[in-house]
Amino acid sequence: MSSATDTARIFKVLSVETRVKILELLKANSLCVNAISELLGITPAAVSQHLRILRDTDIVISEKKGYYVHYHVNTRTLKRWRELAVRLLDSE
Repeated sequence: MSSATDTARIFKVLSVETRVKILELLKANSLCVNAISELLGITPAAVSQHLRILRDTDIVISEKKGYYVHYHVNTRTLKRWRELAVRLLDSE
């Protein structure tokens, strides 16, 4: 994908407030769907849909721990997204 396509995809994914909140939570801790659901006050089904989109863009990684799947931020992707956003928004 081109840089412009990647950058547009990033902003599209982050244009939903709930996804931004999920990323903020996952930057601090690895969490399962039910924990995210409780913290945000939304249904587990809604959390799962948002996590699917975040996983598809590789910004969130899932890891099975016992009976639960925990999610955390993919720091490599986060760094790449930051670089693309800075490149677009830099005024110099």
